[in-house]
Amino acid sequence: MLAAACGAAAVPAFAQTPAAAPAAAQPPVAQAEVARVVRHHAALVSASYEDTLAEALVMQAAIRAFLNKPSQDSLDAARKAWLAAREFYGQTEAFRFYGGPIDDDNGPEGRLNSWPMDESYVDGVVDAPQAGIVNNRKLPITKKQLSALNERDGEENIASGWHAIEFLLWGQDLSDTGPGARPYTDFVDGGKPNADRRRQYLRVVTELLVDDLRFLARAWAPDQPKNYRARFERGGMESVRKMLVGLGSLSRGELAGERLEVALASQDQEDEHSCFSDNTHRDAVANATGIQNVWLGRYKRRDGRVLVGPGLRDLVSARDAALAERTTRQIAASVEAAEAIPAPFDQSIKVGNPGRAKIQQTIDSLTQQSKDIVEAAGAIGITQLTLVQP
Repeated sequence: MLAAACGAAAVPAFAQTPAAAPAAAQPPVAQAEVARVVRHHAALVSASYEDTLAEALVMQAAIRAFLNKPSQDSLDAARKAWLAAREFYGQTEAFRFYGGPIDDDNGPEGRLNSWPMDESYVDGVVDAPQAGIVNNRKLPITKKQLSALNERDGEENIASGWHAIEFLLWGQDLSDTGPGARPYTDFVDGGKPNADRRRQYLRVVTELLVDDLRFLARAWAPDQPKNYRARFERGGMESVRKMLVGLGSLSRGELAGERLEVALASQDQEDEHSCFSDNTHRDAVANATGIQNVWLGRYKRRDGRVLVGPGLRDLVSARDAALAERTTRQIAASVEAAEAIPAPFDQSIKVGNPGRAKIQQTIDSLTQQSKDIVEAAGAIGITQLTLVQP
């Protein structure tokens, strides 16, 4: 197959990052105080996955409607639902990088959000119209098969998840001014070859994504004495350490590093995150917002309600109010900087485009906030963090 990939897959690096010691001796963090923060965080994670699952179900219904009666209007509705669901999933990435349900040895993260992908592994592309699983009628299209094929023989061989769905909905992005423009007739018998298999693929890959999100929602569901949430709530300072690892790793290694720096350096569309839909700028905002959610202990739900409770900021503020406030301001600055990245991202990364400065500003802010997070960990007695490095 000829590759038309969204870049080469990157392997995250991890490093032991020493946390700055508190300036003066502090009393140990009270267990009751830690327990309140950990319990509220578990509730926040649960709400985030519940909302993501709910939005994914809306997307699934829109995709079913499109597949039952393909048209430009029904395709546009399915694309809109994908974009809406991504807003919520992106915020959940602050719960990664510490071996939780999303990315432990058996976690579904690789099936859910692996990128960049060689889209010719899934379906035909301009240079290889007969490529991909869709056009290989010897391969069955089932959830088990797509799961087995995902990342087989190479990390860029993505067969499932958000970006496989994205590619099927938008197609290749061949435009400098907008996203991909796959015609709805690709899913109509008598149009593009193997339309029946393209419909089946989109239906099945969406079902698999919903299954994986349901698994995560159950892992964090309340009042389940044997699930991950129950263990996390009993974890004390170790659970706080995991929260900080997630924020620091997403800040520097993943978002600032793999998702922004790499593309800024290469100036290559193939290195952007959501390259088919031109949604990369919103991915960055959602990730930065997820970090802020955990730090503040605050999350805005899909129905508009706001979940508020003790967060990491409160633990740190009780021991170093100035540091807590500085970190809060820095995290807010990162969200603001990400919101200022112009779309389309694949044009903003090019030399001479004013968007490059906005992306660099976001990278710089995220890098500084990762240092602040390490210092904040030291203020509450956590002396080492194993963080993803770029």
